[in-house]
Amino acid sequence: MAYDIKRLPSEASVDHDHEASLHDIKISGITKSFYNNGEMRQVLRPVDILIPHGKFVSIIGPSGCGKSTLFNIVAGLLPPTSGDITIGEKSILGEKGYVGYMLQKDMLLPWRTIIDNIILGLEIKGVPKREARKQALPLMEKYGLSGFEKNYPCELSGGMRQRAALLRTLLYDREIILLDEPFGALDAQTRQSMQNWLLEIWEDFHKTVLFVTHDMDEAIYLSDIIYVFSGRPGYVKEKITVHLKRPRKQEDMLETDFWDLKQHLMGGMSDEKRSV
Repeated sequence: MAYDIKRLPSEASVDHDHEASLHDIKISGITKSFYNNGEMRQVLRPVDILIPHGKFVSIIGPSGCGKSTLFNIVAGLLPPTSGDITIGEKSILGEKGYVGYMLQKDMLLPWRTIIDNIILGLEIKGVPKREARKQALPLMEKYGLSGFEKNYPCELSGGMRQRAALLRTLLYDREIILLDEPFGALDAQTRQSMQNWLLEIWEDFHKTVLFVTHDMDEAIYLSDIIYVFSGRPGYVKEKITVHLKRPRKQEDMLETDFWDLKQHLMGGMSDEKRSV
């Protein structure tokens, strides 16, 4: 079988399947509740996720289950109601700057050229603009943006804009990258191309990636580990370790092992929809 399944309880449960390293990120017992119209509503039940260093980890689940809320907590943009987030032994709860974060919208600044958008993170870190551009140019050439350095975002396709946004995130140079449905707004053909492009970059840079998607094919194709969330309030129902060989190709999506795992995920998601 090309995958392993670990079913988890609805309360926090420490994952002992992996021997932790100093560079792993560990999400421990994270919960989140909001006041809405004078009523306290829970968005996340206790969530435990272990993201091993250098692995590609995806989260899938129904709309509104708290995936993006969890990302905002990991990025230090939103405080949890309870729980902790650590890298190795160090808590990063509430601290910004430990992760690179890319949203579904590319968030490129319309008044800056593509190269000046890409180097934005370096400038924030204090790198002089000339040096930052020098670092960016080889990456633009290697990853298909050569010749677009002086263009503005409005002059590029959606896929090209997402490439620029991802390179900006990479140049910020954090070991952990959060990608929140970065290809959700793209057409099917462009999305497929971007998946291959992302795998190429991930294999080159060896970053740790936490990826949110609604697309089961995408999650299976890209991931080493998939965490399946319940409906709101969200918690981790299953941890699935994907053993499909790497490097992966689009033809792998036609293999029996791929379809077996997809059928399993579809069954779990259908159960969630019926329970809403």
